[in-house]
Amino acid sequence: MADKEGALKEKEQGNAAYKAKNFAKAITHYEKAIELDPAEITFRSNLAAVYFEKKDYEECVKVCEKAIEIGRESRADFKLIAKAYNRAGNAHKKLGNLQAAKTAYEKALTEHRTPDYRLNLSEIEAAIKKQDLEAYINPELADQEKLKGNECFKSGDWANAVKHYTEALKRNPNDAKIFSNRAACYTKLNAFDLTIKDCDASIALDPGFVKAYLRKANVLKAMGQSQKAMEVYTKALELDPNSDEAKNGYKDCAVKQYSQKDRSSQDPEEVRSRAMNDPEVQQIMGDPAMRMILEQMQSDPQAVQEHLKNPAIMTKIMKLKDAGLISMSYK
Repeated sequence: MADKEGALKEKEQGNAAYKAKNFAKAITHYEKAIELDPAEITFRSNLAAVYFEKKDYEECVKVCEKAIEIGRESRADFKLIAKAYNRAGNAHKKLGNLQAAKTAYEKALTEHRTPDYRLNLSEIEAAIKKQDLEAYINPELADQEKLKGNECFKSGDWANAVKHYTEALKRNPNDAKIFSNRAACYTKLNAFDLTIKDCDASIALDPGFVKAYLRKANVLKAMGQSQKAMEVYTKALELDPNSDEAKNGYKDCAVKQYSQKDRSSQDPEEVRSRAMNDPEVQQIMGDPAMRMILEQMQSDPQAVQEHLKNPAIMTKIMKLKDAGLISMSYK
């Protein structure tokens, strides 16, 4: 017959030793408690906790499994069985046995649903997903898929190009050029929101990749978002001041943006007054070099074409044009 009273005394001594981190002594007392009352799940659960703290995770799992077996036989409280499953899951996780940990957490939840158990399961599922993705990475296979995507793009088969580029990104999610290539496909398919998303991903991976900025700016321009497009073209010009695509794109957006504004009904003095209250306009107009350029443009309207080749000057001229202080035409 079980000596429950003696077992409880051993448990209390085991608890005291556990709190004092005297694990060897704690193990001795918990094992004695189990010997006196072998049908009590709590003693085995506490013993498993000691092995977990000792980082002896394999022994912890074994003790948990035995605790669950004994608990079933003695019809122990489902909360105690859930606790043993959860502790076994923690030990499996420490051992790197993620699938076993997931199974243990799932079983803990079938016994007793608590926020902590749900969180443990959610975290292990995320870890498994990350592990699977990392195991799938293979830059060599990514390059093969990228080449297939390039061939499809050249032949005008943009849907299949997207398919190959997507597979390439699964194999190598850190390649900015693949994101940019897929963005080009989305542009052809008029999926502009996806183009912008891929361009942003490409830029995040490689902030100096000019082509990604140009693709994003071109799509923004096509969507009629001239101001946003100009901002991206400006960034492209900062990276590559000689980019004709960026210069022409910026100029097209600026002209379009200006032409959309009806200034014919506004009083010229009112426009000038409002513009001169803009600190940026004040700074431009106070620059002697810019004043010389503006005077040259008055005497030689075609001079604007030369000045627009300089990104910094182009930005300032477009600002004055947008403010209504100057007007010009392109040929």
